[in-house]
Formats: sequence, structure tokens, C-alpha cells
Amino acid sequence: MEKSLEQLYVEYSDRIYRYIFLQVRQKELAEDLTQETFYRAFKNIHSFNKQASMLTWLLKIARNATYDHFRRKRIIRFFSLDKDLNVDTSNLSLEDELLKKDMTVRLSNTLASLKPTYRDVLILRKINESSIKETAYILGWTETKVKSTMVRAFAALKKEMYRMEGENG
Repeated sequence: MEKSLEQLYVEYSDRIYRYIFLQVRQKELAEDLTQETFYRAFKNIHSFNKQASMLTWLLKIARNATYDHFRRKRIIRFFSLDKDLNVDTSNLSLEDELLKKDMTVRLSNTLASLKPTYRDVLILRKINESSIKETAYILGWTETKVKSTMVRAFAALKKEMYRMEGENG
């Protein structure tokens, strides 16, 4: 039985929103682009050929919608460094809560400094937990390119984290 469009939205909207938010770092814009993603998906549901999972197909649409937005706005940087990620801190002590927020901000700022291809592959593979095959589909790359870019992205992330740590400490 095929899922209704409403069921698809309920099932996948949080993951699509999270992916977009990590790209744009603006809550309202991420919400708008999430809606745009589902609008495009619903408009083109007939073209979904089950070559990938529904989530992977939606993530590809989300990536395209996000990149289209940046092309329209001619924005080069994807992140605003003065924003904070929403972090669930409900079960943490105050000290742990502050530490987690600090680590999240530092990681977010470091991701922001990476080139877009590195940021894309890190967000999809490690934050959204997409498989190599799914990531390749979303980015329009080969699986080999995903793997090699992932290695370079991790190295760049590590180098940048150390660099930023040196500047702040």
C-alpha cells in the first residue's frame, strides 16, 4: 500500500528539516525550504522510480532546493556563525549542558568553514546517517567519490578543529 503524502511528510519532515537546517543555519529558512522540498516531491511523485529509498529521494530534492535558494540569493557561505544549533539538553547537568552546547557550536562553526562538498558529505554520512550508496545518489556522485571525499573531509575537519582550538585556547 502506498503512503499518503501526509504520511510521508510526518515520517520524513524532521530528517529533511535537520539536513536543511545544518546547511542554512536559519530556522525560518529551513522551514521554508523543507516545505519547498515536499512541494517539489508531491508535484513530482510520479517521477519517483524507486531507484533509491523515499528518504534518499527527498534528501536529494532538499539538497537541490537548498542549492537553488543559494544560487538565487548568490550566497557563498552556507552558515551564519552567530546562530546556535538546537541541542536537546533536558537530561544533562548545567555543566554538561554548557559543554555540549559549546562542542556543538564549535563543530558547527568548523563545518561552516569547510568547502561545501566536504560539508555535504559529512552532514549526509555522519549526521543524517545516510549510507554511501544513498549519499552517492543524493550528491550525484559515484560511491568511490563519496568514500574518498569522506576521508578528505574528515582530515579537513580535524585540521580545522585543531586550528580553531589553537586560536581560541
